Amino acid sequence: MSEITETSAGAQAGQQAGASWRFLKNHLREYGILFALIAIMAFFQIATGGILLKPINLTNLVLQNSYIVIMAIGMLLVIVAGHIDLSVGSVLGFIGALAAVMIVNWGMPYLLAGALCLVAGALIGAAQGFWIAYFRIPSFIVTLAGMLVFKGLTLWLLAGQSVGPFPPQFQLISSGFVPDFLNMAGFNLFSFLIAFAVAAGLSWMAIRNRAAQARTGTPEEPFAFFIFKTLLIFGGITYLGFLMAGFRGLPNVFIVMALLIAVYSFVTNRTTTGRRLYAIGGNEKAAMLSGINSKRLTFLTFANMGMLAALAGLVFAARLNTATPKAGAAFELDVIAAVFIGGASMAGGVGTVVGAVIGAFIMGVMNNGMSILGIGIDYQQVIKGLVLLAAVIFDVMNKKKG
Repeated sequence: MSEITETSAGAQAGQQAGASWRFLKNHLREYGILFALIAIMAFFQIATGGILLKPINLTNLVLQNSYIVIMAIGMLLVIVAGHIDLSVGSVLGFIGALAAVMIVNWGMPYLLAGALCLVAGALIGAAQGFWIAYFRIPSFIVTLAGMLVFKGLTLWLLAGQSVGPFPPQFQLISSGFVPDFLNMAGFNLFSFLIAFAVAAGLSWMAIRNRAAQARTGTPEEPFAFFIFKTLLIFGGITYLGFLMAGFRGLPNVFIVMALLIAVYSFVTNRTTTGRRLYAIGGNEKAAMLSGINSKRLTFLTFANMGMLAALAGLVFAARLNTATPKAGAAFELDVIAAVFIGGASMAGGVGTVVGAVIGAFIMGVMNNGMSILGIGIDYQQVIKGLVLLAAVIFDVMNKKKG
């Protein structure tokens, strides 16, 4: 009897191991980028002698990549819908120039100017989305034209010269930090509590989602994987929050990024609009036959991209404290690379907001780590290009296996 029990237990363990292996193979994309980020951070932490995770460097890492992360969230939606936007870098530069002219030259209140800039960005995205959605002009061509147009308009608006500085209140968008309302000497306790609350909230949402899956059937993700991933995310966010709290606390732009990630993750995962967007990217004809208005959704996706590019333009201008004619040059390449490295598919219909953010930070950590090590910009570009190529090759090979 005991032999039968041992045999059945062994068979059950074998089945669980097989199920775990199949799950990992099917979700290699999303787990792979998380492990890649951890491995890259560990490598540069060792290679730089511990400089990478110093509080001041972590803060700089967040500030340096904030505008890339903001645009990567919008770009993810564009790529999931089966399109591309090459104009985001130029739109960022143009909006920064527009903000500088309104605030510095015209003396407009910075809050009003910021709101008008966001509206202008949305209108720019809507104008491009109109031709793409309703006239079926390829997004590559429309946004390539937009890239050239807004580069020229930025030069015209600034008359070829830098405009600045901005008022100190406007600069706080990018250079300000969450104040410590608890007044603890040498440690921003309030910022740490925010980071801890974010980590706890994400963990609680993950637990609730798994409980909901358990009520309707067996959760697809093995329990061991779920526990490991949840503890890893909770521990990572809490630890990074602790490190930054020891310096000046969380930057204001970190809060902006956290809110955007939360909102867009909810939209893509939990709303009908999000599911329809993935359906369009997966098979637009089938989506249209099922009653989805793909034209309107594509139009809104580009309008949203324009608004987020405008927000990134305000953040970038505030960080530089000036608007320059060359602002945003080649940013679109970093943004698109971040989304593809983060697991999005070239064909559309695949990708997550969190994946795009992780992809952006992979690029950011590589840039930061290589700069600390004194690696030249020439080699940095080569390495980044090879990483992007590897991510796309992985996507193609993964699809062939499937």
